[in-house]
Amino acid sequence: MDTQPALGRRLGTTDAVVIGLGSMIGAGVFAAFAPAAQAAGSGLLVGLAVAAVAALCNATSSAQLAAQYPESGGTYIYGRRRLGEWPGFLAGWGFVFGKTASSAAMAMTFAAYAAPPGWGRPVAIAAVAALAAVNYRGVTKTARLARILVVAVLAALAVVVAVCWAQVTGPGVGARILGPGLLDSGWYGILQSAGLLFFAFAGYARIATMGGEVKDPSRTIPRAIMLALGVAVVLYALVGTSLLAALGPDGVAESAAPLAAAAAAGPWAWAVPVVAVGAALAALGALLGLLAGLGRTTMAMAREGDLPVLLAAIHPRFHVPHRAEVVLAVLICAVILVADLRGAIGFSSFGVLVYYLVANLAALTQARPQRRYPRALAVAGAVLCVVLAATLPVESVLAGGAMFAVGAAYRLVRLRLRPPARAA
Repeated sequence: MDTQPALGRRLGTTDAVVIGLGSMIGAGVFAAFAPAAQAAGSGLLVGLAVAAVAALCNATSSAQLAAQYPESGGTYIYGRRRLGEWPGFLAGWGFVFGKTASSAAMAMTFAAYAAPPGWGRPVAIAAVAALAAVNYRGVTKTARLARILVVAVLAALAVVVAVCWAQVTGPGVGARILGPGLLDSGWYGILQSAGLLFFAFAGYARIATMGGEVKDPSRTIPRAIMLALGVAVVLYALVGTSLLAALGPDGVAESAAPLAAAAAAGPWAWAVPVVAVGAALAALGALLGLLAGLGRTTMAMAREGDLPVLLAAIHPRFHVPHRAEVVLAVLICAVILVADLRGAIGFSSFGVLVYYLVANLAALTQARPQRRYPRALAVAGAVLCVVLAATLPVESVLAGGAMFAVGAAYRLVRLRLRPPARAA
């Protein structure tokens, strides 16, 4: 008889939306616009629209799959149930390792704004340890902290938008936003910017990966995914337009922290520390959501034998996958100690795009009673995932391909070492 404790269903729609938003409006909104502008100039707005369409298609597939399979693990589970063990494994592997690197990037982004000179890595590690401790104490603690962080970040972004428009004068604002060369970078540059900006939208996956802890998941998860994505799309469009109005495409591309640069160029000196605090809190919010989703996907993979079974354990008191969360926190800290963060966004995007490719393909196999949205959305989502992954920076594609090759080799070894099943 299985005496393993179960995850507690404690999250309502508001909690799920907040956790998804905390992941989506994390450090990505403070960092992703600069590389997108480098790839496409003012065409980043077109890239943002493409990324939003891809996210919408992927979200509809994830939502209807989550309604049919309301359990923790997200696309790893959907892929196994609908397509087979290998597609599910590749989705889970891409999510765990891509988001582990992304978690390290979020922690180091927090430290870049909050740590004194020379203390970046120790402060980043301390942030991982502190938020891992919050997750360890239970998912309701995660949701409460996520609410506080989301409110603070939204306030900081409101200040950024206000200060951007406070410095805009003259009749040429529209030309400055759109620029004379909206399509000068060509479709390759625009698609590359879309792939980079997709990194910022990918947080709604955290809602589906926590399906085992949501009340009435068949209703709550689809609703929360669409609500969180809708708010994020509007917010990113507003921030992107405001940055282009204040700095122009070249100014956005040249700054490692365009929101901070926009605040510094404006008439309100007090806005600069507000943006810095907002960026730090955004990174914490994203890291919090990442840690929660990573732990649940790792637990699901361990339950199915694709990762060591000890990672499937659930804490008898706090009802969280405590061993998985501890191991992941240690792994993230190790990445922080050695990582060069250049290319982290592209690497993470590659893994997540493969993850959603599996989700769309899985949704295409659902029978008519389980489908909530037209199949054309899943087809479009799958095509966009392939296109955006292929047009990411070359080093990101190569690193992502190597990550999946290592994962495939690892699973082949595990299958070879697995003891044969006993005859009934």
